[in-house]
Amino acid sequence: MNNHRSFIVGIKSIRLSAKEKLFLKKYKPWGIILFTRNIKNINQTLKLTTSIRKIFNNKKYPILIDQEGGRVNRLRNIISFDNLTSEFFGNRYVKNYNEFRFLYKLFIDKTSHLLKLIGVNINTVPVLDLRSEGASNIIGDRSFSKKSKIVSKIGDYCIQYFHENGIGAVIKHIPGHGLAKVDSHKYTPIVDKKKNFLLKKDFAAFKKKKSFFAMTAHVVFKKIDSKNTATHSKKVIKLIREKIGFKNLLISDDLSMKSLKGSLKENTIKTFNAGCDLALHCNSNLKEMEIVAKNSPKISKFIFKKTSQFYKILS
Repeated sequence: MNNHRSFIVGIKSIRLSAKEKLFLKKYKPWGIILFTRNIKNINQTLKLTTSIRKIFNNKKYPILIDQEGGRVNRLRNIISFDNLTSEFFGNRYVKNYNEFRFLYKLFIDKTSHLLKLIGVNINTVPVLDLRSEGASNIIGDRSFSKKSKIVSKIGDYCIQYFHENGIGAVIKHIPGHGLAKVDSHKYTPIVDKKKNFLLKKDFAAFKKKKSFFAMTAHVVFKKIDSKNTATHSKKVIKLIREKIGFKNLLISDDLSMKSLKGSLKENTIKTFNAGCDLALHCNSNLKEMEIVAKNSPKISKFIFKKTSQFYKILS
């Protein structure tokens, strides 16, 4: 994997186009992320992921998905997880802990089984953002709780259960998206809380997590860095590394989201300059993908080392 570049992209449809194959061979992204548009059924999706891995001659090549359950259900063409929101499991945790443990493990085992059937080895969960009154509904029922201790504990179970099933986990949206009052897909959220408040509350849910990956928040934390979203902020990423203590691979949220100002080229360069390890681009626009690819460095020794550690859990 030494000659790969430090970015992840989405693809357009249920099979690779000729242009996409050429792109993958030329630029060699670190990984690919799948969405509902790529998934028609189990056999088709396995053919797709197998064709991707064949290009790189790597059976462990990272293929990601955003499969949370509830409204973020990329497997909806295969199975319905619509009622199984993070909020549902958070409520079960409070009301009946033993029932929660049983149901949550069953849910993750089932999800893991399906992901393995289609050739996916990383799921971008758990969402560790706290539910907050007056915040945008973009998180809402995707959050386990408004209490950081509950979110943190369920997050630990999520990572543990996926790892036991040979699937990587991605904590998100670090250092916290719960206080955002607008949807970062469309606007730039600005959080005005003081750093000490955030460290004790929203940021605390991300501490001591054993996931190999984390995904950043496109959120401005005004009292820490008033000019940049977390994804583009050296100050926030230093805090993620030193105060929250996350030492593994840091993936940007989608660089095609409207929360980021400036050109895609600028946003890609700023992502790496701030300290992210991998840039994520999801919309499958080949022209945009080329911009991200050309401005993403070759993977570092650090990325190679951490990817190798992740490969060890794959079964």
